[in-house]
Amino acid sequence: MAEPTENVESNGKNNGGAERQKTRKSFFKLHPGAKWALLVVGVALVVGGIFVWRYYSTHESTDDAQINGNIYPISSRINGHVVAVEVENNEFVKKGTVLVRIDPTDYRVALERAQASYATAEARAQASRVGVPITSLNSSSGISAAQAGVQQARAAISAAQKQSLEAQARVKQTQANYTRAKSDLARYAQLIKKEEVSQQQYDHAMQTAEADSAAVTAAQSAAAATEQNVAQAQARLAQAQAYLRASNTGPQRVRVSRAQAAAAEAAVKTAKAALDQARLNVGYTVVRAPTDGIVGKKSVEPGQNIGVGQALMAIVPVIGLYVTANYKETELKDMRPGDPATVHVDAYDRDYKGHVLNIAGATGEKFSLLPPENATGNYVKVVQRIPVKIVFEPGQDKNHILRIGMSVEPTVTTKK
Repeated sequence: MAEPTENVESNGKNNGGAERQKTRKSFFKLHPGAKWALLVVGVALVVGGIFVWRYYSTHESTDDAQINGNIYPISSRINGHVVAVEVENNEFVKKGTVLVRIDPTDYRVALERAQASYATAEARAQASRVGVPITSLNSSSGISAAQAGVQQARAAISAAQKQSLEAQARVKQTQANYTRAKSDLARYAQLIKKEEVSQQQYDHAMQTAEADSAAVTAAQSAAAATEQNVAQAQARLAQAQAYLRASNTGPQRVRVSRAQAAAAEAAVKTAKAALDQARLNVGYTVVRAPTDGIVGKKSVEPGQNIGVGQALMAIVPVIGLYVTANYKETELKDMRPGDPATVHVDAYDRDYKGHVLNIAGATGEKFSLLPPENATGNYVKVVQRIPVKIVFEPGQDKNHILRIGMSVEPTVTTKK
């Protein structure tokens, strides 16, 4: 009883397989081009797979990226009273545009005072510069004159001493004459008593003695005068020597004069620095935009008193923007500076051309305030992300529509 059943089942299976084979044969017989179509599709899939593999093996993209730039904080460099604020938030300004005006009155007064101080210092320096050669000339001429004075005083002493010797000789001579005249007068006095000589001879002897006595007095006076001349000449020599010693300090006076001139020059430089600072302070009363950009975070109003370094506003640049793309470390194997990149901006659904400028020296976590420490027992390996800086090619953002903080999707084409 079982055998007929098995035969029926086996016959059924054989009949089903035959039917399917017949159907296939009939399909390809009915559609002879299907084989070629399947072949083309297969080749297309293989080629497409190769292109897809090739694309993804040479293109690295990430959605962890945004546009960045250097935001310029605007602050005051001086203390002052704000008299005008020329811009508003979200206003586009060009480089050099006036942003804030500070009352310049006090700083202009300080500038005038600095100009006066500089003029005074310059005049003193000019006088000191002129005084140096004058002091030097006076010093050299004073030494020469003092040396000549010493020599003249010594010559005068020598002449006075010779005159004194001559005067003393005359004193001795007149004294000798007077002694002889006194002896003659005494002898004539005895002879006249005996009437051995005439009265005339006696009178003549007396006159001669008186004359010789007067000559002695005169010679003594002349000798005393010559001695006085010697003393005066010696005093003049001492005076000339003192003047010479004073003149020998001339080089020191020259050095002092030069030091005073140097101090005056230093004072000029100090006054010039103060003048320059005063001019800068007057210029700082007008705060200008350092670059083209958009005003933001304005926190200053007219009438406000501000201090040095106080934040007034910020300028967000519209040029020099770049992309910071946080790629996984496993995606940087073939990435190098200079590789071309395509940046898709989500806000405008538009692509921009760029290239890799550089790759950060550490992962983003290492630059965080509290970098993670993995030296623990529950360490779990996490794929890290490393910032890659991508810059735009010039001339693509002519309308300045890109903004810092926009989300982008960069794709870098690596060179394998």
